[in-house]
Amino acid sequence: MSVDLVRIVDSIHREKNIDKELLFEGIETALATAAKKHYPDANEIVVKIDRETGKTYTIADGNPVEPPDFGRIAAQTAKQVIIQKIREAERDSLYDEFAGQQSELITGTVQRFEGGAVTVNLGKTDALLPRPEQIPGDDLHPGERVRAVIKEVSKRGQRVKIILSRTHPDFVRRLFELEIPEIADNVISIRALAREAGYRSKVAVSSTDTKVDAVGACVGVRGTRIKNIVDELGGERIDIVRWNESLQVLIPNSLQPAEIEEVMLCHLLGRAIVLVREDQLSLAIGRRGQNVRLASKLVGWDIEIMTSDELDKLIDKAVRTLCNIEGLESELAERLVEQGILSYDDLSIMDPNDLANTIEGLSSETAQEFIDRAEQLAEEEQDEAPRRKGGRLAASENLNGPAGDAPSFQQDPLDSDTSSEEEPESDPDADPIHDIALAGESRDSEDHEVTRAPNEIDQFETERLMRETIEGISDEEPPAEPGASQE
Repeated sequence: MSVDLVRIVDSIHREKNIDKELLFEGIETALATAAKKHYPDANEIVVKIDRETGKTYTIADGNPVEPPDFGRIAAQTAKQVIIQKIREAERDSLYDEFAGQQSELITGTVQRFEGGAVTVNLGKTDALLPRPEQIPGDDLHPGERVRAVIKEVSKRGQRVKIILSRTHPDFVRRLFELEIPEIADNVISIRALAREAGYRSKVAVSSTDTKVDAVGACVGVRGTRIKNIVDELGGERIDIVRWNESLQVLIPNSLQPAEIEEVMLCHLLGRAIVLVREDQLSLAIGRRGQNVRLASKLVGWDIEIMTSDELDKLIDKAVRTLCNIEGLESELAERLVEQGILSYDDLSIMDPNDLANTIEGLSSETAQEFIDRAEQLAEEEQDEAPRRKGGRLAASENLNGPAGDAPSFQQDPLDSDTSSEEEPESDPDADPIHDIALAGESRDSEDHEVTRAPNEIDQFETERLMRETIEGISDEEPPAEPGASQE
């Protein structure tokens, strides 16, 4: 029996990868529980097992006693305790193994479908691939091999729950490491990654070896390397961006293939205003704002795309808007606009100390007063917005009939892929100044590295451009009053 016990423990250790010591401790606990029925007067019973011979020793209140002859009930009790201990040890072993592989690429076999979720067999256990974690258009079948990354590992009772994902940005990252040896060897680094699963991804790469072109190595000869990744992602478009520490270079790179004229950085708000020509506007924004949205995620800054004429109108409106704040003079309003503060909302989220340190002659107390007033005006504008929206809806119903008769589009524009050469159409319902506000989304996500703040030269250049724009607007002659005679 003693030899059999050692052999059984060794067999379970090999099959289920459970530590032998945990198994012996579980058996000792089970035998001690069963032995209490034979020594009811003992306060403490301890059972020890020799790890080499398997011989058991029973100690009652510190004194060695003869091991009891267990009956059927005692043996059943010991069996249940041992089974429970083995299950707990097996669960802990699985958890430790797969928790260490979190965010790593893993391959499994599709087992079955349950309400849209896919059960994937990983060999030792099953994992779940929920519908939201599947790439749109995935067509999986039972018995098919599937790749995914481990997104979450948790203990649920006696089991380990493993959640897989094919939509997480790490899935693209791991595929790059698998297909491109230079990334696996740390010659090329993925510095930032932004993804909208099933549609488009942007990957910023850099090389530690000047002889290795990061972008060319990722693409491969005639696109062979990137093609394997695109095929695994179901045709998802991938833009490979050349990384640069300077935002003045990185932002135009991330917005390719659009041609950028100027980049103005507003460090107080983490915002970049990008100027483009009229014919490049829709290409820079992308279909449904996808290009600029992914670029914003990639660099970790808000990006606003506009033309020079739109910037002139925006600055003119911003100066007049800020002058409505009581006690805020036009000169101070212009200096605030130079820092990229273009609305009540922008001013309301500012830190008074940062504002006072940036704007010469402005105290923290005065800055706080302006911020409080801007917050009130911003709330008033929000209260007015639903009424204005309701008025527009009523007007549209008078012109076009009930809202329910409006035409509906069955196909999402994102469903049709756009190549780098064609210009995607901009959203007709978008804001006229093309403001893409994504600061919260960019900073909360974990799929990118936030770039450094602009240096003093970049910030000075931005202030100079904004100042020249403001001065150009103020030098223009005011428009003639309606009905005035033209001399």
